[in-house]
Amino acid sequence: MPNVKFFVDEARYPAVQADLSALLPELRDMLCTGFGVDRAACQLAVIPVLGLPDQPAINAELHLLPKPDRTRATIESMAGRLRDRVAGVTGLHVAVRIATLDAATYVALK
Repeated sequence: MPNVKFFVDEARYPAVQADLSALLPELRDMLCTGFGVDRAACQLAVIPVLGLPDQPAINAELHLLPKPDRTRATIESMAGRLRDRVAGVTGLHVAVRIATLDAATYVALK
């Protein structure tokens, strides 16, 4: 269940909205393949935010449940691919943060 929120500086959002929106299906496929999940388990959202000018223009926060094959190296590789793909399309500085959730306490109602 990769759950990704892309926080985009609102001043930059109008210039990248269409390209970022068009990229979402590709990113979902990349994450689903990379983490071995079905498309239905993946959630992506783009959210314009008011941020400070010295912060990255796009901050991607990804949460997922741990699995044995989701090693630190695998997660770091996916973070790099995600960062590079979003930066390549938008031309903006992108930061990616990935956190694994505690499967024992995680609750999802869909």
